[in-house]
Amino acid sequence: MDPAAESPPGTLPGGDSPEMDLSHRFSKEELALLYQEVLYTIRHRLGKPKQQHIGDSQELYSYVQKAFGMDTEEHSAIMQQVMELESPIYCLKATVKEAKGILGKDVSGLSDPYCLLGIQARGQEPAHPDHKKRTKAVVKDLIPEDQIHRTQVIKQTLSPVWNETFILEFKDVETASFHLDMWDSDVVESMRHKLGELTDLHGLKRIFKDARKDKGQDDFLGNVVVRLKNLPAPLAQQDEDPLVSERDPSPGEAAQGCPFVPVCLQDLHCWNDQWYQLEPRTETYPERGHCHLQFLLTHKKRATTSSRTQPSYTVHRHLLQQLVSHEILQHQAGSTSWDGELSSHASTVLYLHATQKDLSDFHQDMAQWLAYSKLYQSLEFNSSCLLHQITSIEYRWVQERLRPEQKEELAESFQSFLTYGVSLIRRFRIIFPLSVPRSKERLQSLLRVLVQMCKTKAFHELCTPSPDLTQMVSTALKSGTTEWFHMQKQHLKPMVKSIEENSKALSKLLQEVIEDLKQCQKIWNKLFSTNLKLNIFSIAYLELESLVAEHVQEQLHEVDSSMSRPTAESLFDLYRKLQELCQMRDSLPNRDGPLALSNFHQWFEEALPLWLQKAYTTTLERAQRAIQMDQLKPYGYHKHSTSTVDLSTCYAQIVTTWQQLNWPDPEKAFMIMVNLLEDMCKISLMYCKLIKERAEALSLSEQNEGEAANKLCIVVNNIEQLRLLMLKLPSQLDWAQLEQRMRGIIDPQQIQNALHNQLHSTVACLDHEVQDVVQALATKLEKGIARHIQELSSSSDTQKPEDSIIPLMKFLESELQYLNEHLVQENFKSLLTLLWQHTLSVLSAAQGPQVPSFQHCQRLFCALKSLELCFHAEGCGLPLETLHSAAFQRLESHLALCSATSRKLIQKYFSNRIQQQLDASSEKYGAVTIKALYRPSEQKLHVEVLNATNLIPLDSDATPVCPSPPGWVHPCRGARGGG
Repeated sequence: MDPAAESPPGTLPGGDSPEMDLSHRFSKEELALLYQEVLYTIRHRLGKPKQQHIGDSQELYSYVQKAFGMDTEEHSAIMQQVMELESPIYCLKATVKEAKGILGKDVSGLSDPYCLLGIQARGQEPAHPDHKKRTKAVVKDLIPEDQIHRTQVIKQTLSPVWNETFILEFKDVETASFHLDMWDSDVVESMRHKLGELTDLHGLKRIFKDARKDKGQDDFLGNVVVRLKNLPAPLAQQDEDPLVSERDPSPGEAAQGCPFVPVCLQDLHCWNDQWYQLEPRTETYPERGHCHLQFLLTHKKRATTSSRTQPSYTVHRHLLQQLVSHEILQHQAGSTSWDGELSSHASTVLYLHATQKDLSDFHQDMAQWLAYSKLYQSLEFNSSCLLHQITSIEYRWVQERLRPEQKEELAESFQSFLTYGVSLIRRFRIIFPLSVPRSKERLQSLLRVLVQMCKTKAFHELCTPSPDLTQMVSTALKSGTTEWFHMQKQHLKPMVKSIEENSKALSKLLQEVIEDLKQCQKIWNKLFSTNLKLNIFSIAYLELESLVAEHVQEQLHEVDSSMSRPTAESLFDLYRKLQELCQMRDSLPNRDGPLALSNFHQWFEEALPLWLQKAYTTTLERAQRAIQMDQLKPYGYHKHSTSTVDLSTCYAQIVTTWQQLNWPDPEKAFMIMVNLLEDMCKISLMYCKLIKERAEALSLSEQNEGEAANKLCIVVNNIEQLRLLMLKLPSQLDWAQLEQRMRGIIDPQQIQNALHNQLHSTVACLDHEVQDVVQALATKLEKGIARHIQELSSSSDTQKPEDSIIPLMKFLESELQYLNEHLVQENFKSLLTLLWQHTLSVLSAAQGPQVPSFQHCQRLFCALKSLELCFHAEGCGLPLETLHSAAFQRLESHLALCSATSRKLIQKYFSNRIQQQLDASSEKYGAVTIKALYRPSEQKLHVEVLNATNLIPLDSDATPVCPSPPGWVHPCRGARGGG
């Protein structure tokens, strides 16, 4: 493998600085010969440079001197050699492609066109064609016959297509001009044959004209004369060059749809491809059509040593490699990455060399691929520039166009680049780290180049048998993952050999493994899946999981129950990392069979009791510390204090511990749950005891009854908050799932006794604690209520009832408002219930053993109704169902009677009697109305029968027995005398 492959990303191979000179890749003699070649190319350049190229040769000399690392003396010496070398033979490679809109010279209205072309070398003529007199001279009159080239004759057409190429040599571009004549081939035909082809009057005229000329004489169709120094500009640059002398196209040109190329004072480019207007010799037919020509200025017999001894393709590749390496180093010196775009200086030199050597596009693409793919293995640049070359090779691929040595060279480059690219992929974690910008894009570009290269026809034809890229990359990823793991293991190896230090080192190693797998899953997997259909996460996970299992087992073989607390804590962190690693297997596409870490929890059974004890002691200590620091004041906007917040956090940590353990063995998991619940129940009961003691201690130190009540309110709220925390445990600890796992393993009744009953017992204890504290608060208020009711009872009869209850209502309003603000709603209602029961008993006792006075009962009744409204508080207090207890109804009824006037009592009596009569149902035998009066002095009961209704008929005529007449009085004895 290339040593450069071991270099860290962003650095040059071998530790060289960005200013390093890559000339050492060629020997000194080879570099001098290559430098001679490039100087010769610049000195004998042909054609006007394109807009994006450099026209100043001195700039090019300076550039190549830097690119080749030549000092002034070396440059001058080689330049002197170049100047002494013989100039090359200049050539114009002319391709006659086609013509349009030419004249029809035959009787049929068509022509049989062919072209004569050559180079005329003579003295300088006027610069503009309009300044010279039109001449009738043709190619055969101006150029020696052995220098004239001829195309094929295309029969019967006005749009001939030739696509013929000719090499025309010349010595001086300043005096050379290109000439092309187009002729209609004329053969001797009989008059009868010509008349047979006659189609119109114009054809008849042609017959008469042919009769006047010599037999077999060809007809002139037009010519193109261009000076190599003053050729028309390409169409794309006409609008950009101010030297262009434009004229409007003629009607014939516009009608034929051919692009018009005006004559201009502009040098020929190295390569031209455009349409030219065919010019007439006379003014008879000024519109003669257009001809499509392509020109390329090249060299023959170059005098340089490289051109004489090496193939043009090889020399061009070496030159390309030297210039590209210089471009890459120039970018790296400026702390930028080369994107594959050559500078205008390098592009100009390479363009001149390729055209002068007449290299085809295919050979240029192949040279670029060979140079770029080789440089990529030693210098860092974006591999996306390789994609263009490999795509171009595939597009133009014809194996027969390459010589055997070129095929061998191309095949070797494919194999070398494939091997190097796979080696980069094997170490992609180091070569393409995500901490370096654009690493993801660089790896994606490399994958695309490799995939595209392995798909090409050239690769399959030259590299036999063709390697399987997917299999190669998969194998490389596996070995690379193993290498990376061992490297990380060695890097994190602890200095001190102990179980605790080994556990910490293992945890760090597992963290690196987990982070790497996350990157594979979220970032790298998409790249490999898109380009190669490979799941890199699956490959990496299976390799790392096996390596981790083996390494962890090896390090934990000495673990036993006698371990220290720090060791147990480090093992818990390791357990959590292994658990996270195991959970990632759910993302594997295929999971056939158990994995190496399937039963990893068994390695930690000795440490499990220490973990549970750690959770209990930590929570207990924190709860005790929180109670000691608690001042029993509301925490923020809440009604409980800080110790409850701390205890809630501790319980949440225990829940998190349970979730983190997630012990796979169901039976063992149940025992863990029982232990955790027992610990939390113990801590809850301990908290109730300590928080009440804390309230008593603070109350004694302050000697303030109001503050003591405040502390009791906070205690009640804290215990209530704790009760709510305990009630949430079944859902937080997910008992439902645990019970489902226990199904068929542990009896449901055992689960009920061990979990639910224990929790309910603890909650009941907390409820009892709340009631005790609420009762204590109620006791403090009952004394005040009893005192105010006593004062109400003993108030003057002259005082209005409404005024006498004001002190009681103010007292309750003040106390209850405070309690409502400081107690949670449920506890406040419990307190109201106790106070209401106590208030009813105090009001009942206030009536006294003697018959109370009317005014006394009025005050008590008014107080009762006001207290009812106060405790109900428009639905915000106790509900009416709770207020209207049996004791309340008895007291309300008694006080209502005692506080009513005689008139109201009479009205009430008769109203009740009327209601009784209305409510009375009809009797079976009818009804009788009587009026009775008992006279104690006479001991007689006087009964007056008033009337009877609905009597049952008993006589045969269905007539009822007549009742006694009204007013009948029946004397009876009293109850004591009988009757």
